[in-house]
Amino acid sequence: MEIRNEARVHLWYEQKFGVPCPPYPCTEAAIDSFAATTCCLADGRWRIYAPHGLADVFNLVVRPNPVQAPRHVYETKTARWRRQWPTLTVLPWPTSPGDPA
Repeated sequence: MEIRNEARVHLWYEQKFGVPCPPYPCTEAAIDSFAATTCCLADGRWRIYAPHGLADVFNLVVRPNPVQAPRHVYETKTARWRRQWPTLTVLPWPTSPGDPA
């Protein structure tokens, strides 16, 4: 688990990833936009926020979350994660009819 400050993401996200990112009104909104649903997880003092559940975390499955991040962000992150944790199962980015493979 990595600690991140999501309050300033909107200031640099578009320049780095090519798509705008509105300021997040709360921690949960930032988490909901993470590139992989497996990363949509936060631990508070008395509660855990895991909108997609914990099964993928415990089963080492990385599932895309195309809410905010573009496909190349997901694929770059998962390539790095596979090098670090080779036993991960990385699910492909969803495609629509007519999308390039």
